[in-house]
Amino acid sequence: MSVVFCQPRDAATWLQGGAGTMAGTQREATMTDKPVIEKFLHAIETANIPGCDAWSADATLDATVPNWRLHADGADAIRAEYARWFADPARFDELRRYPVEGGSAEVIEYTLSWTENGVPHAGHHLHVLTVRDDRIVSDMVFCGGRWPAALLAEMEAAGAG
Repeated sequence: MSVVFCQPRDAATWLQGGAGTMAGTQREATMTDKPVIEKFLHAIETANIPGCDAWSADATLDATVPNWRLHADGADAIRAEYARWFADPARFDELRRYPVEGGSAEVIEYTLSWTENGVPHAGHHLHVLTVRDDRIVSDMVFCGGRWPAALLAEMEAAGAG
């Protein structure tokens, strides 16, 4: 399966529907042999985490979020947590995938955008996913937070966008 990496030059304006074309887009394709990761990414995009069977029964989640760290054990607990995180349909604005030596893990980094209660939002995550028997058995994730459009504009003005 191909993965497309893209990086908008003016994220806040683009998310707010302004001038809004993806100028300066960079594209690159790669192949993956882990369909379960594709399933997880698709569930994020479609807000269908409750219907996603990507995790093993004994899977673990270790999540570092702004000012907090949480753990979840088991597929049902992970689904419940991620159903809150990914409650709205979204799109990957940036998506990078890095295989880990040995083949059982993959690092996924992305910037995600969605609209929540009429307000554009974005977030930046990095997952270290370990796969066994076509199921995710471990997910260590680092989340930069949920950024509404006003904060995205501030970040862009500060040169961080």
